[in-house]
Amino acid sequence: MPAMADELIGAYRAYIGKADLTSSKGARLSEPWQVLRQDRANYHRFGVSQSGDEWDPFFGSIDNRAIMEQMVKNGSIDPKAARNLVQGGATVYVRIYGRGSLGTSVQVSVSK
Repeated sequence: MPAMADELIGAYRAYIGKADLTSSKGARLSEPWQVLRQDRANYHRFGVSQSGDEWDPFFGSIDNRAIMEQMVKNGSIDPKAARNLVQGGATVYVRIYGRGSLGTSVQVSVSK
C-alpha cells in the first residue's frame, strides 16, 4: 500500500513583533522555530498579537506547538528569511503540511 502524501492542512500569516522574540521567561530567542513557536503561543495562549496576525487551525494545541522545531526541520525556510524572522519586524506566511490532524512540516516565507 503506498504511503499517503502530506497535504496542506492549514496556513497563517503573522507579524513577528518584539513580544515574539523572547520566551515566556524573558530569554531572547535565537532560532526560527523558537520564534515561530512563541508567536503561536502568544496568539493562542496569551492573547498577544500584532496587527496582521491570523488564526491557524493547528498551533492552538500546546502539543502541536511543541513539535514546531521538527516541523521546521522537515519543511523549508530560506537562510536569509530565517535571519529576518529572528531579527523581528517581519511578516511570515506559514503553510502547515501533514495528514489529517497530524502535522509533519511547515514551509515558511518571510517578508521584511
